[in-house]
Amino acid sequence: MIAAEEVVLVRDIDGPPCAADFKLRAVEAPSHGEGEILVRTIYLSLDPYVGSILRGRHFNESRPRAGDVVPGRAVAEVLQSRAPGFAPGDLVRVETGWRSLAVAPASGAAKISRDEGPLSAQLGAAGMPGLTAYAGMKHLAKVGGGEHVLVSAAAGGVGGAAGQIARILGAEKVVGLAGSAEKCARAVETFGFDDCINYRAEGWRDDLKRAFPRGIDVYFDNVGGQALDAALAQLAHYGRVVLCGLASQYQTAERPAGPNPGMFIAKRAQVFGLVVYDFEHEQEAYSRMASAWIREGRLAVLEDRAEGLVQAPSLFEKLMRGENVGKTIVVVGPEKN
Repeated sequence: MIAAEEVVLVRDIDGPPCAADFKLRAVEAPSHGEGEILVRTIYLSLDPYVGSILRGRHFNESRPRAGDVVPGRAVAEVLQSRAPGFAPGDLVRVETGWRSLAVAPASGAAKISRDEGPLSAQLGAAGMPGLTAYAGMKHLAKVGGGEHVLVSAAAGGVGGAAGQIARILGAEKVVGLAGSAEKCARAVETFGFDDCINYRAEGWRDDLKRAFPRGIDVYFDNVGGQALDAALAQLAHYGRVVLCGLASQYQTAERPAGPNPGMFIAKRAQVFGLVVYDFEHEQEAYSRMASAWIREGRLAVLEDRAEGLVQAPSLFEKLMRGENVGKTIVVVGPEKN
């Protein structure tokens, strides 16, 4: 029997997750039935929304309990298949959980090609984080030529893609918000932001005001909290706000007070709540388009990697503390078996 590994919860998660909340265990390889595929994980994606799932705060998804495998999406290779259209050797993007070997329904797997660029990017700029950024900028904010755009969490997987996609769509100026000088440097040097403001630096609100003398046309918000308040103060009349994430609340026990609604009125603002699942039907087409942008050098990829499934808990803790730079990826196995 082939040996496999998986990461499970040691305890129910009620507060900020840490590496000690998880443990790696050895298990026997799972068996698959009709309509299912057995896959080996190559790259595992670690995402902030998993923190919400673990605390029972992510839409209607059931909350994992102690002993349950942690949820997660991966790029994987099909080892065995009992589903038409899938054969050993196929590469797929699929929900595996934090496992080295997994069984998944073929209906939930999407084939990907080695020719589409870096495989790990199918979990980042060309995957769901990229689609999130694209949906917010293209479909909701409808970014157009000459506009000035602000993106928070600018060095993260979604934020970095959002800034670049805004530029591709014609934005004249793209500025980022991030929580350290290192992250701001990455946003400018790797993702091509015109500027990036460290919201932990003294006087950052004044820096934001100077960066947008005519106001912010589009604000793509991954954070909420004080970043949202500051952006609203500089929003241009009839500006658009895309609410994508709430990083400022991921570690809080109670929901903090929100922004002053009067500001939305004064700015004549349009506010959009972004749920990427509404756009999942576009994932395949978006991935092809984003892969072309990556090959052309128009969409940069930046990853915060760890080697081995055993490292997933510590990298996830880093992510949930907001210390990652780029898309968080665990290298679980080789690209070629």
